[in-house]
Amino acid sequence: MKVTVLSLNEDTIKFIVDGVDTAFANALRRTMVSEVPTMAIEDIFYYDNTSVVPDEVLAHRIGLVPLKTDLEHYRLPSECDCDADLGCPKCRVTLSLNVKAEDERKTVYSGDLVPVDPAITPVSPYIPLAKLASGQSVSLEAYAQLGKGHNHTKWSPVAMAIYQNAAEIKTDAATAAKCAEESPKGVVLSKKDTIKVVDVQAFNRSPTCASLLKEGSLKDHMKGDEFVFTVESTGALPPERIVSEAVKILNAKLEELKRKVDAGELHEEIKDFEAPTEVGRRLYSIGSGEFEEEEGEEGAAGSEPKYDEQGN
Repeated sequence: MKVTVLSLNEDTIKFIVDGVDTAFANALRRTMVSEVPTMAIEDIFYYDNTSVVPDEVLAHRIGLVPLKTDLEHYRLPSECDCDADLGCPKCRVTLSLNVKAEDERKTVYSGDLVPVDPAITPVSPYIPLAKLASGQSVSLEAYAQLGKGHNHTKWSPVAMAIYQNAAEIKTDAATAAKCAEESPKGVVLSKKDTIKVVDVQAFNRSPTCASLLKEGSLKDHMKGDEFVFTVESTGALPPERIVSEAVKILNAKLEELKRKVDAGELHEEIKDFEAPTEVGRRLYSIGSGEFEEEEGEEGAAGSEPKYDEQGN
C-alpha cells in the first residue's frame, strides 16, 4: 500500500491510496465518519430562557455546534471510571452561557458559550443560536463529552469524506505536460507520458485533458486498486488527525478480530428454525392469540372427525 498526499490545508486533506481494494477504502471512510471521537454538548441545564426559542429547540442547536477537541486529555464516558451521570473532569467539559438583551435586540452566538477549559471552544464563534428581544435572556450550563458519529452525527468529525477511483491515461509527453499545466488540481504526472486524474471536474474543464477522451470515457481508464480521498473536517480535529486516528481505530479492530479468530471465540452455530406445531384447527393462525376451536357438524369443512374408543 502506498499513500500520497496531494494537498493539505486547515480543514481539508486530499490523498491517494494505492494498492487496496474497494472494501478497505470504504472501511476507512466509514471509520472516519462514525468511529473517530470528538467533543459535543450532550446535557444542558437551563436557569432562564425567556426567548421565543423553546428549550428543546435551543438545546438541539447548541448540541450541533462543533467543538474543538482534545483527545489527549479526555476519554470517552464508557472508558471513564467515574461512573457519574454527568461525568467528571476527565470525561466532560462544562460550558456556560449568559446573555441578556437590555434595550435593543440581541443575537446569541456560539461564541457566547464560555468553556471551563479554553481548549474546548466552538469551532466558529459566529453560529447564531437565538435572537432576543428587549428584556429577554438566556442562561444555561452545558456539559460536553466525547462521542462517536455512529451514536449521533453531532459527534462526527467530518463535513465530507469521499473517495473515487483514480484514473490513468497514457499520451505523449508534450500533451501530458500541457494537460497538467491547464488542470493543476485535476491531474498529476505519474510519468512523463502518463497523467493521473485526481479531480474529474477539473480534468473536464481543461480542453487538452478533455480531448484525450474523444474515444471512450474516463471510466475505461479507472484503476480498481487506487483511490483518491477527500476529507473535510468540521474543525473539531485537523483533517490529517482524523485520517491517522481512523487508521489506528481500524487497525485495533482488525487486531481484535484476529485475536478472536486465533482464540476460537466465534459465535455459536445457528440452528435450524423449528416452526411451532399447530394444535387443532382455529379461526386464526398461530401467534394471533388463543381462540376457541371451530365448531361444526361432523364432516363439515373445517371440523375435525370424531371417533369412539374403538376408532369407529
